Amino acid sequence: MRLLLDHQLSPRRVGAPLSEAGHDVLALAAEPATEGMDDDQVLELAIAEGRILVTRNARDFTPRLRARAEGGRSHPGAILIWTLGHHEFTGIVAGIERWLAAYPTPEEWVDLVVAV
Repeated sequence: MRLLLDHQLSPRRVGAPLSEAGHDVLALAAEPATEGMDDDQVLELAIAEGRILVTRNARDFTPRLRARAEGGRSHPGAILIWTLGHHEFTGIVAGIERWLAAYPTPEEWVDLVVAV
């Protein structure tokens, strides 16, 4: 699955295990060119590249995703990390993997928003 990890998710502790599991992961924290991107730009990048957005920033992305849905504009899906602490890497990866197993094709993720 194609994933975009928002800036606050560790490329090494979250991105690497997901990559090793066979996912195509773009971790913004590992990309100097993405430094300073605002939330709208992050969402547009996920959409342009057909990547499921994975973020701890549910507070800011939830209204953006809702506005897209209300406007009839699609996105490739989102996984919002709500319940796990910043350093609970194993739990974050496991939660992401559970959702990816539940919806194993990109078509199933279109406009889907889930929480971990």
